[in-house]
Amino acid sequence: MHARKMGQSPCASGIALDESTTAVQSMTDDPNANRVIRLLIENELGDSRMRNVLCEALFPVVRELGAGFRKQLIRAMLLVCLASAAVLTPAGCTPLVADGGDDDSDSSVGTGDSLDPGAPPVVEGEWYRPTVQTTWQWQLQPEANGGEVNTLFDVEVYDIDLFDVRDEVFDELHAAGRKVICYFSAGSYESFRDDAAEFEPSDFGKTLDGFENERWLDIRSANVHRIMRQRLDHAASRGCDGVEPDNVDGYANDTGFPLTGDDQLALNRFLANEAHLRGLAVGLKNDLDQLAELVDYFDFALNEECHEFDECEVLSIFIEVGKPVFNAEYEERLVNSEAERAKLCANSLDLNIRTLILPLDLDDSFRFSCDP
Repeated sequence: MHARKMGQSPCASGIALDESTTAVQSMTDDPNANRVIRLLIENELGDSRMRNVLCEALFPVVRELGAGFRKQLIRAMLLVCLASAAVLTPAGCTPLVADGGDDDSDSSVGTGDSLDPGAPPVVEGEWYRPTVQTTWQWQLQPEANGGEVNTLFDVEVYDIDLFDVRDEVFDELHAAGRKVICYFSAGSYESFRDDAAEFEPSDFGKTLDGFENERWLDIRSANVHRIMRQRLDHAASRGCDGVEPDNVDGYANDTGFPLTGDDQLALNRFLANEAHLRGLAVGLKNDLDQLAELVDYFDFALNEECHEFDECEVLSIFIEVGKPVFNAEYEERLVNSEAERAKLCANSLDLNIRTLILPLDLDDSFRFSCDP
């Protein structure tokens, strides 16, 4: 699947107004659902606030349908709400940029499928919602266990890689009553991913410090948004109960792009809402400076080394509304000293944070938990 070039009419990509309407409406006889679907397609869908309001209006109808039928309808609605909506207007299809625009010009960067930093949160729906006391395990690299995820920990949540883990591991964890959170990077390009070829050269920024196979992404790019929607679709189809989008604080790093706080809010709110529309829980990874603006959108926070940098107290904004904070610490002194671990864990339990002491590679070569 290739991205639509900037400046190309979306009509050329095969999105047809009448076909979209017929395909979606044929899936339900409910007149209320059909009415909302028609509004979604015909109204001012270039306005993301209107789009969100209309999309949310459909969900009370969708929730009344049977599970299998509901899943089909949601998938069809994603075509309209999440793909076509940003480029369709009452007149049909319109160009993403003015005629005569240069596909390779700087003016095309971050345009097209622009995101709204003020988009309201999707809060109604059925998805997994962990509690402040939820226990967890985090393993993204399986090398320490002969290439497999260690499924033997008695915890409620496993956070594992979206792409590299076998289906049988998902089945085993679910059979044991575990919830599965799926990791993917939403703000960086990883050369080894299956969908790496779908990114465009203009999406790439600077290399991440310490990660030679990763480059920052232009989070304003319509192509990046499309790929992230596909990754969320993949998470839903694999049976993930939630997702952990990584590298969602690019605006605070040297990415090679002039990203602003609003650019980051727009992406992070987009990721959260898109996850919820697919019935997935979603966690906010780090991004401490925007916690207050994002707490209503996310179901949990995942933080690295807040104890080491004396930043844990700011995460209380999640705990105060009943959402857990999953924390990982990597310092060698915590691995080698039981007294140091005990001191840190006492502080973590006082703050009601779920802290693990883990290897930086997250390969399960060792694990210390502050929870009893």
